[in-house]
Amino acid sequence: MQTTAAILRTTGAPRPYADSRPLSIETVTLDDPGPGEVRVGIKAAGLCHSDLSVINGDRPRPLPMALGHEAAGVVEALGPGVTDLQVGDHVVMVFMPSCGHCDPCAGGRPALCEPGAAANGKGELLGGGRRLSDDGEALNHHLGCSAFAAHAVVSRRSLVKIDADLPFEHAALFGCAVLTGVGAVVNTARVQAGQSVAVVGLGGVGLSSVLGALAAGASPVVAVDLSPEKLALARSLGPVLTVNASDPDAVEQVRALTGGGADFVFEMAGSVRALEAAWKMTRRGGTTVTAGLPPPEAALAVNVVSLVAEERTLKGSYIGTCVPSRDVPRYVALFREGRLPVDRLLTGVIALEDINEAFDRLADGQAVRTVVRF
Repeated sequence: MQTTAAILRTTGAPRPYADSRPLSIETVTLDDPGPGEVRVGIKAAGLCHSDLSVINGDRPRPLPMALGHEAAGVVEALGPGVTDLQVGDHVVMVFMPSCGHCDPCAGGRPALCEPGAAANGKGELLGGGRRLSDDGEALNHHLGCSAFAAHAVVSRRSLVKIDADLPFEHAALFGCAVLTGVGAVVNTARVQAGQSVAVVGLGGVGLSSVLGALAAGASPVVAVDLSPEKLALARSLGPVLTVNASDPDAVEQVRALTGGGADFVFEMAGSVRALEAAWKMTRRGGTTVTAGLPPPEAALAVNVVSLVAEERTLKGSYIGTCVPSRDVPRYVALFREGRLPVDRLLTGVIALEDINEAFDRLADGQAVRTVVRF
């Protein structure tokens, strides 16, 4: 079948993207789903810094590529062997498919699936190969999803079924921002009620971490960012203290607000400088967690003496150490109970044709989560 998709053919286009238009809206060919695959009609797809980092060249990916990885939609067709979904089911996409058989999957850590990571790196689906093409030229899949498109064929392992009454523009956020941000708090760090938390970087993932910390009963919760608007949004979510990262004494402010440093500090900005600040904001015996993804060549220098003598912990968190089939329903339930107001992160709804301008706003820090609505 033919479908419309946002295609990235070269990286590093100059800003503003409204003029250089790195993403071209094209009519492309989408193959039928193969064994273990599903065709989904995309209804909403969120713009994430992980997409932006491919556009600007920070995250090398095989090109040309159909971009997008955070989405929700409706099942349109089932490939051979898919028996646990039906046409018409509503689903959320997850950008790391899990094979269920490799050592990480067997050990309960599907976010670290080895075949899934290999397929994502090659721009393929979990079952191998590509299902998108343009005049016979294969188009690479972004993280097994390629969700900036009216339709997508994905592995069944990239989907979680959701309730049909959940608005698509809210449901889409559960596939990346919520899984990553909330999961970093409750799965990776396992924050307990009464422990102190600081979050550095208030994009969709960082603000999801703030929501996760509040839901977990953390106290105090401190949000750190350069944007006064994002700091104000963080304060509106609950009892959240804020620090402007541009203040020369920002680290000292966080340490003072948390009585000598936070028990857990989450770096969500994708910046080595932000991670260095997060490390300094962490108390003795505390844990620094990073889910930010700076360019691959970025490196962090850590004082080994303080790591040992202060019993410090530095942890990475990928997709919030999630088990998608378990965590997406849990987080949706919290949303329905009003304890995880994910809808507050939505800052705009656009048409696919306006996607380049929307990435300008994301790059300028003017948006938390903009969603393409199909």
